[in-house]
Amino acid sequence: MLIAMKTTATREQIEAVKEKIFSLGYTPHVIGGAQRIAIGITGNQGKIDPSHFISMGGVAEAISVSKPFKLVGREFKPDDTEISVNGNLIGGRELTIIAGPCSVENREQIIEMADILTSLGIKYLRGGAFKPRTSPYSFQGLKEEGLVYLEEARSKTGIHIITEVRSEETLPIVAEVADIIQIGARNMQNFALLEAVGGAGKPVLLKRGNSATIEELLMAAEYIAHQGNPHIILCERGIRTFETYTRNTLDLNAIPVIKKLSHLPVIVDPSHGIGIWDGVPPMSMAAIAAGADGLMIEVHSNPESALSDGYQSIKPERLKNLLKKIGLLADIMNRSVNLQTNEVNEKIYTT
Repeated sequence: MLIAMKTTATREQIEAVKEKIFSLGYTPHVIGGAQRIAIGITGNQGKIDPSHFISMGGVAEAISVSKPFKLVGREFKPDDTEISVNGNLIGGRELTIIAGPCSVENREQIIEMADILTSLGIKYLRGGAFKPRTSPYSFQGLKEEGLVYLEEARSKTGIHIITEVRSEETLPIVAEVADIIQIGARNMQNFALLEAVGGAGKPVLLKRGNSATIEELLMAAEYIAHQGNPHIILCERGIRTFETYTRNTLDLNAIPVIKKLSHLPVIVDPSHGIGIWDGVPPMSMAAIAAGADGLMIEVHSNPESALSDGYQSIKPERLKNLLKKIGLLADIMNRSVNLQTNEVNEKIYTT
């Protein structure tokens, strides 16, 4: 249930509604909107009698919520959520571009990449220090050493860091470095980790599992929100289908569907979605056209020698070419992209 408060509701009236919810054995969640405050209720197993609330001071209406994902659904919060990362908004009119290598391989590589990205105006560097891999024999990341290099890259350039957490045990050291904590596709339904991340106090980028439905993705986000963390970014990164020519099938259908069901921002990872470097630019453009709030693109200066996901990584010069096209498409989609594109506009790279 959602308790919509009047625009004139006082703080005392809001607190009274919260206390009433607690007294019934449920949990209140205050949701700020553009026009008024609402209070969501979780913890109930069945319908709640609206008569508990409709006569209370400051209450406009009590609305039943039909979807199982309550806190992340639009029934609870009609307005789009914008997530602030040190003053930079994700989910607003400006498109968010996240870029970087799959893995932190050494100090020189990640600092060089941070320099390249910041020169283009990109504010977010992705790089894995802890790498959950399908094979135990594949490169598992530099772990703590990788976090040290990511922290140095931020210190030198000011870029924000997005890196994946693999387990509850490593969450404290990852949270210390990350500006945004990533939950990878393999951990989307690791509910203990979702709950732990929900209490970590950092924005979370939640990737869709490769066999997960849209509802399962939103319910995973609900685990994080239920712990008091509403700062969640959803990431579509492709799902497993019968097709074998591509790594996954990038589910562009999911973008407008999720935007209709949820107020959370949606980022698309075309690199994992298609798994082929020359397919990344067209799928990036398609994602923006479908309504995505941004992209997460794998970029590597020498993908032929990358320790992980080299075949789906684009080189920096190809990223420059793509950024120019994204800027043109952003205007058509009534979005903006705040990048240092002077160099990009002077030359369209075709290599």
